[in-house]
Amino acid sequence: MLADSHCHLENNAEVDSVIKRAQVVGVEYILDVGANITHLSEHLDIARRYDHVYTSVGAHPQEATEFGDLKAIDILRACENDKVIAIGEAGLDYYYNPDTKDQQIALFKEHIAAAQASQLPLVIHNRESDEDMIELLSSAYDKKTFKAIIHCYSSSKRLAEVALEMGFYISASGIITFKKSEEIRANFADIPLDRLLVETDAPYLAPEPKRGKVNEPANVVLTAQKLAEIKQVSFTEISEVTTNNFKRLFEL
Repeated sequence: MLADSHCHLENNAEVDSVIKRAQVVGVEYILDVGANITHLSEHLDIARRYDHVYTSVGAHPQEATEFGDLKAIDILRACENDKVIAIGEAGLDYYYNPDTKDQQIALFKEHIAAAQASQLPLVIHNRESDEDMIELLSSAYDKKTFKAIIHCYSSSKRLAEVALEMGFYISASGIITFKKSEEIRANFADIPLDRLLVETDAPYLAPEPKRGKVNEPANVVLTAQKLAEIKQVSFTEISEVTTNNFKRLFEL
């Protein structure tokens, strides 16, 4: 059994076939992550067709200028559905949009507030923004605790350490299979098993040997195999552990 803790099924014309292929290889849970809150109905349509598919509500940091008026209360209202099990994808991305830093921070704070109020896990996107991310998460957590996942972790060891201190989960994507990801693999070696998740981030970041192709949830098997190798445990153990972590985090 496996859980793809982060993928994007929206706009996939073959979504039903994609989900069925994942089921064939043992993917028992899929979180179809929302990156644009206005598209929630499309995500819910997919989730309602499959008992094991869930979704989330949020606005990606690259959409910060579009959602400058989005408030925590708006996010909370959109979460009033039993198929919505998370807040996000939300966070900071200074790689693509460094000029919108202030808008990104303001938008992210609203997502954090929604996670604190709802106690739904916050799915965090972080790229080239470690210092601000650490400051924002630590400051907010000191005021009121919340649950979170560092999605597609490929950041500094310090960010992982801070996240783990707050009880957050760290998710491994296909990046851990890339040849030049030695430092990331070394960081994952130090992350406790009970805080690990696996994901595809499909249709992006297909793992080796499918790198460069369109990714899909079935490929989470390849990432789990590499994570098992890094953690020096069996594939069966990493599958069971990460799936149980997923179920515990989302109370499934």
